[in-house]
Amino acid sequence: MTADEARASFLQILVDRVRQDRHPSATHMAMIEQALPAELIPAYVEILLEKVAEDQNPSISMLRRISQLVDAAR
Repeated sequence: MTADEARASFLQILVDRVRQDRHPSATHMAMIEQALPAELIPAYVEILLEKVAEDQNPSISMLRRISQLVDAAR
Protein backbone atom coordinates (compact mmCIF):
# COMPACT_ATOMS: atom_id res chain seq x y z
CA MET A 1 0.00 0.00 0.00
CA THR A 2 1.35 3.39 -0.96
CA ALA A 3 1.25 6.42 1.31
CA ASP A 4 -1.51 7.95 -0.84
CA GLU A 5 -3.58 4.77 -0.61
CA ALA A 6 -3.10 4.62 3.15
CA ARG A 7 -4.12 8.28 3.49
CA ALA A 8 -7.23 7.70 1.36
CA SER A 9 -8.20 4.64 3.43
CA PHE A 10 -7.63 6.53 6.67
CA LEU A 11 -9.76 9.44 5.49
CA GLN A 12 -12.52 7.11 4.29
CA ILE A 13 -12.71 5.43 7.69
CA LEU A 14 -12.95 8.78 9.46
CA VAL A 15 -15.50 10.19 7.02
CA ASP A 16 -17.64 7.06 7.41
CA ARG A 17 -17.55 7.47 11.20
CA VAL A 18 -18.53 11.13 10.97
CA ARG A 19 -21.37 10.18 8.62
CA GLN A 20 -22.66 7.47 10.98
CA ASP A 21 -22.31 9.26 14.32
CA ARG A 22 -25.15 11.49 15.42
CA HIS A 23 -22.65 13.76 17.17
CA PRO A 24 -19.30 13.15 15.47
CA SER A 25 -16.01 13.53 17.24
CA ALA A 26 -14.44 16.97 16.92
CA THR A 27 -11.06 15.26 16.86
CA HIS A 28 -12.07 13.05 13.93
CA MET A 29 -13.40 16.07 12.04
CA ALA A 30 -10.22 18.03 12.69
CA MET A 31 -8.12 15.13 11.42
CA ILE A 32 -10.23 14.90 8.28
CA GLU A 33 -9.97 18.63 7.64
CA GLN A 34 -6.18 18.56 7.99
CA ALA A 35 -5.78 15.81 5.39
CA LEU A 36 -8.75 16.34 3.07
CA PRO A 37 -7.85 17.41 -0.48
CA ALA A 38 -9.59 20.60 -1.62
CA GLU A 39 -11.62 18.79 -4.28
CA LEU A 40 -13.31 16.63 -1.60
CA ILE A 41 -14.33 19.50 0.68
CA PRO A 42 -17.76 19.99 -0.97
CA ALA A 43 -18.73 16.34 -0.37
CA TYR A 44 -17.53 16.55 3.23
CA VAL A 45 -19.47 19.79 3.80
CA GLU A 46 -22.60 18.01 2.50
CA ILE A 47 -22.18 15.37 5.21
CA LEU A 48 -21.87 18.07 7.87
CA LEU A 49 -24.88 19.95 6.50
CA GLU A 50 -26.94 16.76 6.77
CA LYS A 51 -25.92 16.54 10.43
CA VAL A 52 -27.06 20.12 11.04
CA ALA A 53 -30.34 19.56 9.19
CA GLU A 54 -31.10 16.46 11.28
CA ASP A 55 -30.36 18.16 14.60
CA GLN A 56 -33.05 20.37 16.09
CA ASN A 57 -30.38 22.34 17.97
CA PRO A 58 -27.12 22.07 16.02
CA SER A 59 -24.01 22.98 17.90
CA ILE A 60 -22.42 26.35 17.35
CA SER A 61 -19.07 24.63 16.83
CA MET A 62 -20.51 22.51 13.98
CA LEU A 63 -22.02 25.61 12.35
CA ARG A 64 -18.70 27.44 12.65
CA ARG A 65 -16.83 24.44 11.23
CA ILE A 66 -19.11 24.41 8.18
CA SER A 67 -18.74 28.16 7.73
CA GLN A 68 -14.95 27.94 7.88
CA LEU A 69 -14.87 25.10 5.33
CA VAL A 70 -17.15 26.99 2.96
CA ASP A 71 -15.03 30.14 3.30
CA ALA A 72 -11.84 28.17 2.68
CA ALA A 73 -13.30 26.60 -0.47
CA ARG A 74 -13.89 29.98 -2.14
